[in-house]
Amino acid sequence: MRGYVNIPKSVYCKPCRECGARPIIAHAGIEGYVVKCPNNETHYQTTPGIIDIEDWNIHNALLYDNDYDLKL
Repeated sequence: MRGYVNIPKSVYCKPCRECGARPIIAHAGIEGYVVKCPNNETHYQTTPGIIDIEDWNIHNALLYDNDYDLKL
């Protein structure tokens, strides 16, 4: 068994902020599941528990990093 599940394309989730990979759902033992980057363990991952794709989307948003018109 792989130890992770690919998120279906029909479910909207943002790519990893660091490397651009599509996240996976990994089993975190008795705590539950985490949504994390498949390429690197040090990139953002959600806290163990329920599958929280919304938390992943919030933390991987590029808000104003590249839009110089919106910066103050």
